[in-house]
Amino acid sequence: MSYATRPVVDGLFTGEGDRTRLIAGRRITDGRLVFPCPVGGRANEYTTVELSREGQLWSWTVQRFPPKEPYDGPSGEDFRPYAVGYVELPGEIIIESRLTEVNFERLHIGMPMRLTTQAYRTDPDGTKVLTYAFRPGVTT
Repeated sequence: MSYATRPVVDGLFTGEGDRTRLIAGRRITDGRLVFPCPVGGRANEYTTVELSREGQLWSWTVQRFPPKEPYDGPSGEDFRPYAVGYVELPGEIIIESRLTEVNFERLHIGMPMRLTTQAYRTDPDGTKVLTYAFRPGVTT
């Protein structure tokens, strides 16, 4: 079955599934990486960079209740706890991200992680709204 998708925020990542790449900004003056890439008035101070898809779990926790605004995902009876982690992309940056693993006991610091996308919510017209997430394991 085919369905329409869209990113939760334009310019945050490219691709879908195993083809996903996060878009960071490299400050022109000193080469420092930031994620997400700045937009608007400061955008001209940065060049865009696609980050690595693979890293290691640096730290993690479980989000057991709906976050505050601007969160606009499932809430009430539709909300399901999910893991949130910091994933270190070696030599680049540490990224805060959802983790796809729902068996929280499997997660451990240092485990290999790979970037993907995940349905964040479904719009009324049936469009799947995607966010980036990291899943356990590295495939090459």
